Amino acid sequence: MKIKTSITLAEDLLKVIDEQSGPHKNRSVFIEKAVRAYVAQVTRDRQNARDLDIINRQADRLNQEAEDVLTYQVLP
Repeated sequence: MKIKTSITLAEDLLKVIDEQSGPHKNRSVFIEKAVRAYVAQVTRDRQNARDLDIINRQADRLNQEAEDVLTYQVLP
């Protein structure tokens, strides 16, 4: 379901939207796609930050495990 709303944008931004959206698209479609892309990026960034935090908290243990594995390798 779509809900009609109104927003206020800077004139220069509106000009860019009109240029980028092309002759067959409307502003609403362009802005909706842009907002969806932004929200998806923010969601990915948050997930990546959580994942990095988990990795960093486990780094010492993971590095020790990697060193242990390397000791089992046969060198020529």
